[in-house]
Amino acid sequence: MEITAGGLLEIRITPTDVGKRVSVRRVEADLSGRPSFTDTVGVLTSWTEGVLTITRKDGLSVHIAESALVAGKIVPPAPARRKGPTASFEELARVAARAWQPLQSEPLGEWTLRAAAGFTRRANSVLPLGDPGTSLDEALARVTSWYTERRLPAYVQAATGALGTQERLCAELERRGWANEVSAEVRIAALAPIGDVEAAAAAGVRLTRTPDEEWLGRYGRVKEPEVARRVLVAGPSVWFATLPGRAIGRMVVDGRWAGFAAVEVDPGLRRRGHATAVMTALARRALEEGASAAWLQVETDNPGARAMYDGMGFVTHHAYHHFRAGA
Repeated sequence: MEITAGGLLEIRITPTDVGKRVSVRRVEADLSGRPSFTDTVGVLTSWTEGVLTITRKDGLSVHIAESALVAGKIVPPAPARRKGPTASFEELARVAARAWQPLQSEPLGEWTLRAAAGFTRRANSVLPLGDPGTSLDEALARVTSWYTERRLPAYVQAATGALGTQERLCAELERRGWANEVSAEVRIAALAPIGDVEAAAAAGVRLTRTPDEEWLGRYGRVKEPEVARRVLVAGPSVWFATLPGRAIGRMVVDGRWAGFAAVEVDPGLRRRGHATAVMTALARRALEEGASAAWLQVETDNPGARAMYDGMGFVTHHAYHHFRAGA
């Protein structure tokens, strides 16, 4: 809310602020006819024909009539809560893409169409890091046909928190009827503190370059083992961790970055430090290879994992969303 010295609400944004992060307040009547106020924070992705579209960090767009605005201002990006590594959105997006590679890919301008026989959305979605080289409608038509040829649903992976074309893409996909099917946070942290954790069980973690049958069985998302293996072993320097009978994890070292994924614990043995032990063992190996920063992805509806990563010092860098055509 913006209040002037005279105590009045004030609108301090205009259509020229499209692409910036804003906070607005709008007025609407409740069931009794009395005015009520609603605040929205996000990226102003459009302002046309008297309607503002604001894309929130969860990837959803809010449409607000200009006539309903009572206050609005530009706000800076939320500061990181703890000190740690810094990275641009593009750097981290490309690191994440190299850590989870498809079996097939094809460029569409600066977009990349990716497929892996349906094994995970990450390997079977479009990575749109720039201009597709054609209109958005033509690009999406090509995307849909490309995935239809492979008997796969068409997904586009778009982000919020990048402050720019990614948020606008989220809004445009939603406007065209693409549904936000799942959202995840990309988090980063300093690597050394993770490796320094006193996790006694870390000594019992087995590290290998390929996943064995126990690892694949614990992962639980594998329908076609050979497809899964080909995706999982691809990457600059890939490691698989197994705490026998208890937990698993995967890590990819790529320059200064160590990316953690597939951390799974036996459901009956959770909250006993097994996930921490796996993370610690992997972090120590990454430090030996010269990495200094950590990243991971965690779905927004997984509060247990999010709390664990909070305790390890991970902070949210941005969020990404898988939009599905015609869902």
